[in-house]
Amino acid sequence: MLAAFEDVVRAQQDRERFKNEGQAYANDVVPKARGVSARLFEEASGYRQSVISTAQGDASRFRQVLTEYEKAPQVTRERMYLETMQNIMSATSKVIVDQKSGSQNLLYVPLDRLMQMTGQGAPTEITPRPAAEPAAPAPAAAEPATRREGIRSRDRETGR
Repeated sequence: MLAAFEDVVRAQQDRERFKNEGQAYANDVVPKARGVSARLFEEASGYRQSVISTAQGDASRFRQVLTEYEKAPQVTRERMYLETMQNIMSATSKVIVDQKSGSQNLLYVPLDRLMQMTGQGAPTEITPRPAAEPAAPAPAAAEPATRREGIRSRDRETGR
C-alpha cells in the first residue's frame, strides 16, 4: 500500500512538473509568435502602402503626360522616345551608326581606350573623320595624352 501511495504522489508531482514545463514553454513561445505576427503585419501594411503610393504616383504621372500629349502629340511622342533611348543607351557600351543621314563622315572612336581613360565613364571627346581617310590605330605604348594630341593635330590639318 505504501508503494501505491508513493506512485500517486509521484504521479501528482510529475503532473505538476509537466504542467509547469508546458506553461514555461507557452510563456516563451507565445510572446515570440505574437512579436513575429505583429512584425509581419506591419511589414505587410508598409508594403501595401508602398504599392498604393507607387500606383498613385504612376497614375498621376500618366495623367500629366496625357495632358501634354493632348496639347502636342508629336512632340510628346518624340520626347518620350528620346527619354527612353537615353535611359537604355546610358546603360550600354554599344555604338550606333546612323547610315540614313546621308553623311559621309565616319566616327573613329576607340571606345575601349576611352573607357579605360575615363575610368569606365562615357567618352568625353568624339572626333569625326571623313570616310575616305583610313583610321590609323594609335601606338600601343603611347600615353593617353599623346593619343589625344595626335587626334587633335590631325583635326587641325584637315581644317575641322
